[in-house]
Amino acid sequence: MLYFAYGSNLNHFQMKRRCKDSIFLKKINLKDFRLTFRSKYRAADIEPKKNSIVPGALFEISKSDEKKLDVYEDFPILYKKYYFNYHGKKVMTYTMVKKTPFKFPTERYLNVVKRGYLDCKLDKKFLIKALKI
Repeated sequence: MLYFAYGSNLNHFQMKRRCKDSIFLKKINLKDFRLTFRSKYRAADIEPKKNSIVPGALFEISKSDEKKLDVYEDFPILYKKYYFNYHGKKVMTYTMVKKTPFKFPTERYLNVVKRGYLDCKLDKKFLIKALKI
């Protein structure tokens, strides 16, 4: 199955730890969404926003990887699944169930996300915008 990663799941080391069968395919943009950080965990989330982009990574994952991600993402309590089409193929990602106000991420979490942006060769301007810096 195809999985759209953003936030800490962009970090290739983290993804391999969480999903041993995962294969990074390429970087892609999710249109009409924006990146934000929220919840008591100050974790990454995406939300609909016209004319916005969330840069991310397309991974191929196995069914067992999906089950591990479900546990990691606290599905369906903290995150729910969102599906979209990319070049005619169904892609899954996660969005937070409860939309709380912006919370700046911890330095540790932010460093993991930054490393993911480097791993996937993503433009950091979208991350900087999401951090409201």
